[in-house]
Amino acid sequence: MKIEIWSDIVCPWCYIGKRRFEKALAQFKYADEVTVEFKSYELNPDVVTNPNLKISKYLSTYKGIPIEQVESMNEHVTKTAETEGLNYQLDKVFPTNTFKAHRLLHLAKEKGLQFELKEALMNAYFVEAKNVDDHANLLQIAISVGLDEMDVQNVLTTEMYKANVQRDIEEGIQLGLQGVPFFVIDRKYGISGAQSTDTFLQSLLRAYAESE
Repeated sequence: MKIEIWSDIVCPWCYIGKRRFEKALAQFKYADEVTVEFKSYELNPDVVTNPNLKISKYLSTYKGIPIEQVESMNEHVTKTAETEGLNYQLDKVFPTNTFKAHRLLHLAKEKGLQFELKEALMNAYFVEAKNVDDHANLLQIAISVGLDEMDVQNVLTTEMYKANVQRDIEEGIQLGLQGVPFFVIDRKYGISGAQSTDTFLQSLLRAYAESE
């Protein structure tokens, strides 16, 4: 069974959905038959990383809604994240372009370290409030999960894997993606959003039963 997950590193519900899915997979007795692959998606490909701009102010302008509404939304998602063991620091994060990080994830996929890098990047952004568009930070994060420094430098100083990122996004849209996170099981079943752990587990069981 193959599960593909479209998500963005700076998407708060994607990290929550990842945790819930992982909990479901831990309860799935056929988990050793499951392959998981993360697919690239950019919430806003044109965003310019700005450490001096609070995410609430950015979202207020980008979405055209009052900043009070954004802060209320952020408080809700922070409390939801806490229930999954994630300590979000949304008051410290800022708008960040994730193109470099997504390209690194394709390198990590080739090296069998994609799952580790995805987790490290999301933790760095949401929990540690780090700049995941910064060359030095990305290098440190990638090396920390076992990637080779020279390989990482080659990606960060070129446009390697650009086509891979774009292909992922196009594939997701063709499969019906309208937002992230978006989970696809064996290219037959789609699950949109950060569903409950039980919903993920039931979907895994149903897909497995129908594949036999």
